[in-house]
Amino acid sequence: MSDTQTLIENRPPSVAALFLERVAATPDGEAYRYPVPPASGQGPDEWKSLSWGQAATRVFAIAAGLIELGIRPEQRVALSSSTRVEWILADLGIMCAGAANTTIYPQTNADESAFILSDSESRVLIAENAAQLAKAREKRAELPELAHVVVIDPEGAETGDDGWVLTLAELEARGAAYLEKHSGAVKERVAALTKDQLATLIYTSGTTGRPKGVRLPHDNWAYMAKAIAATGMVGSDDVQYLWLPLAHVFGKVLTSGQIEVGHVTAVDGRVDKIIENLPVVQPTYMASVPRIFEKVYNGVAAKARAGGGAKYKIFQWAAEVAREYAKVSQDNFRRTGTAAVPFGLAAKHKVADALVYAKIREAFGGNLRACVSGSAALAPEIGYFFAGAGIHILEGYGLTESSAASFVNPGEAYRTGTVGKPLPGTEVRIADDGEILLRGPGIMEGYHGLPDKTAEVLEADGWFHTGDIGELSPDGYLRITDRKKDLIKTSGGKYVSPAEVEGQFKAICPYVSNILVHGADRNFCSALIALDEVSILEWAQENGLGGKPYADVVAAPATVELIEGYVKKLNEGLQRWQTIKKFRLLPRDLDVEHGEITPSLKLKRPVVERAYKHLIDEMYEGALEA
Repeated sequence: MSDTQTLIENRPPSVAALFLERVAATPDGEAYRYPVPPASGQGPDEWKSLSWGQAATRVFAIAAGLIELGIRPEQRVALSSSTRVEWILADLGIMCAGAANTTIYPQTNADESAFILSDSESRVLIAENAAQLAKAREKRAELPELAHVVVIDPEGAETGDDGWVLTLAELEARGAAYLEKHSGAVKERVAALTKDQLATLIYTSGTTGRPKGVRLPHDNWAYMAKAIAATGMVGSDDVQYLWLPLAHVFGKVLTSGQIEVGHVTAVDGRVDKIIENLPVVQPTYMASVPRIFEKVYNGVAAKARAGGGAKYKIFQWAAEVAREYAKVSQDNFRRTGTAAVPFGLAAKHKVADALVYAKIREAFGGNLRACVSGSAALAPEIGYFFAGAGIHILEGYGLTESSAASFVNPGEAYRTGTVGKPLPGTEVRIADDGEILLRGPGIMEGYHGLPDKTAEVLEADGWFHTGDIGELSPDGYLRITDRKKDLIKTSGGKYVSPAEVEGQFKAICPYVSNILVHGADRNFCSALIALDEVSILEWAQENGLGGKPYADVVAAPATVELIEGYVKKLNEGLQRWQTIKKFRLLPRDLDVEHGEITPSLKLKRPVVERAYKHLIDEMYEGALEA
């Protein structure tokens, strides 16, 4: 048995047990960094740190506080908060109390939050602030099981006097008092945990109907922690920047890996602070979703265009050099084990690095060794651009039902356009229809209270049907081609992968924010396109449309003509049946609040198609003649 197999197979039953091991091993080591806004509200945030020992003091107090409130093993404690250090401490506190965390996105409306709280039978809700408390209070009559709400940030929160609401500080104080009388209570709960006990309920954001609760036992997270460590992708000296929503499985799995490896994590979920935070945190490692890389790429391209024709030509040249450099070096590494490139290409790359790439790396903090991208497909042309610029994006793949991380690209041997190889201990096979099937210790127990839905995707022998279509290379690299249900079949019988076309357009057009390709049972493909507000308004300023609101700019004939040029360029590289014959610009960008994209920034196709049905119908009027 290899060292890797031994490491994974001899794993403890829970991440709670791993956390105790980590605290015992490096109590004074830095665990978390978090921002504290200035009291005046002006100026930059101050970043503070928690050691593993300090984190444990708070985690134990939260766990003991929950025990004191009467929480028993496997009972559910819900957590509705944005990504912040208290989310992680509360999650660990819930685990160390033997309870199970039900995660809720803070953007979830009152009705769906109440459904999740009710369906999960959550006994306690840990709510970020007054807004999250208000949603629970509005539905209190429908939630007889919900005994308490704990508020992290009590400013403006009406606590009342019936004991239903208490602050996180009060919960920790009660827990600390409880531990004075029962000093071993938390460690006893952790020692009693078994690998099959429920650790987390994550509700998938369904595009139709109610979300399903995915049951992830403790063993899923313990396996993930050990498997991530076994890849060698991160080391104890790394500094991770964590902004992803922790209610999402991708964000959550990163906290498990960190505990096993012991590196520092800087936590701040404010997406609008990413650009400001990166030079301050100077991370060596960051996980993200494709939308962030697309925004950075489009932002750099738009800035170069705004600098005048000469600057834009330099950027376009540098972008092509980056892509060529990445493709050649990856191909050489695959064939020979070295990433050497011809002298002429290396010389061009050196010049482009000084003019363009170095500035991009500085914007990421200057120390970034690697990024992991997941949750959706990254357009290969954008991936190659960043690879050539020295920002190495290791694409990965997984689902909520597989505890997030089933595949990831291996370090130096990464291949842009693939999601890499399976994590140690995970099996994969491709079904006859191209569907990816997975089996291993990361696969869910099933859907909460939905045995029929579980049986639809989980076979008796452990194989999980992902619903994704993919291809395996002879040496084990997986390429995702599409969601099984998202493949478009035109009325002419041709299959089109919308994600592939959408990804290519994002690599061509620097003004796009979101695009949805439509064409199922139609005789041609069309697209709904939302433009990035910042970049298109900058363009408008320089093209006679300055001062106009976004909706007026996107409706302007000049803007439509601009985007039409990029659509024509896209079509030049597509098969005839894939080409976009017509498109419409949306009057606003797609967003989480309207339910059009998920909190992890994935497109909800049915929602968008319903909302803009009138535009789709308009494009297909007289389609028989098209």
